[in-house]
Amino acid sequence: MSIRIHKPGLLTTVQDLGRTGYGKYGVIVSGAMDRSAHRIANWIAGNDDSAAALEITLSGFAAEFGQDHWIAITGGQMTPVINGRDVPMWRPVFVRQGSRLVFKRPVSGCRAYLAVSGGLDVPVVLGSRSTYLRAGIGGFEGRALKAGDELSVGLAPLRNPHPFPGERESRQSKASTISGAAGEDGSFYAVSWAVPWSVLPAYSPNPEIRFVRGRQWDDFTLRSRQAFAESSYKVTPQSDRMGYRLAGSPIMLESPREYLSEAVALGTVQIPADGQSIVLMADRQTLGGYPKIAQVISVDLPVMAQAAPGEHIKFREVTLQEAESLYLCQERKLKRLEMMIRLKLKEGYHA
Repeated sequence: MSIRIHKPGLLTTVQDLGRTGYGKYGVIVSGAMDRSAHRIANWIAGNDDSAAALEITLSGFAAEFGQDHWIAITGGQMTPVINGRDVPMWRPVFVRQGSRLVFKRPVSGCRAYLAVSGGLDVPVVLGSRSTYLRAGIGGFEGRALKAGDELSVGLAPLRNPHPFPGERESRQSKASTISGAAGEDGSFYAVSWAVPWSVLPAYSPNPEIRFVRGRQWDDFTLRSRQAFAESSYKVTPQSDRMGYRLAGSPIMLESPREYLSEAVALGTVQIPADGQSIVLMADRQTLGGYPKIAQVISVDLPVMAQAAPGEHIKFREVTLQEAESLYLCQERKLKRLEMMIRLKLKEGYHA
């Protein structure tokens, strides 16, 4: 046993970047809702970005570490504490065996990611360790985690720090001591550097989400198109990993029509008969027959994934060229960030 789950919270699953290439068989991609936070957590923990990590939704999560580990917590701010002391996010944290991690309450966002050096060691199913809840495959026994589950961790690429702050150290070894925020009881230690906010997605409450026009944009009334681009839409409690159901001004077709089912993507905005938008997310189906008014741009998908029920979404149209430019710019930022983190980890754990 390496990590024991005491409380799973609202929903905690094992996720990586998803399983691709099986859509023609009706097998969905799944994977992390906030791919940026997931990738960064793995880089901080010394893993490849495709390693399996925990996706923790809202509050109530608690787990105990059965061994010493390097970890990283990213994504939404769920007030993580270890043995009662606040744990810094977006940076490497070394935790001692027996330490207990608790997420107390959500402050911003709704999904946090916990990566462990070595990645979570669960079976690979169709090329991925992601949990596909509706099919009951992948992850930990194909289901959400529950109290009493014990997760194994793969071979850790990061070595334990030596000496650990508070332990006896020689003059020769002082230069290699990590520095940063520590738990008073020695249960954890966080390095002093962190991922800069400037490279992260534009997380914010009640966010603005940019889109490009969908395939059936012109099939909707002018008033509906204007409303979609100008109104505010509430994230309803019925939203989940499959799709975000929004409530607001109804979006109506010019005239009733039947559509053939066709491929849908992460961020596709469908309009069912009731006129209320559904933004398809990680556990989306492979095909959809509802008309598609818009497509959320890739850069804003992590922001969408962190919108909590009760928050409001406002959409803004951009051109395809703008969407592509924003995507390339963000990927360049993330690539530089990955290189910076790799260099930091190679240099050691001191400031």
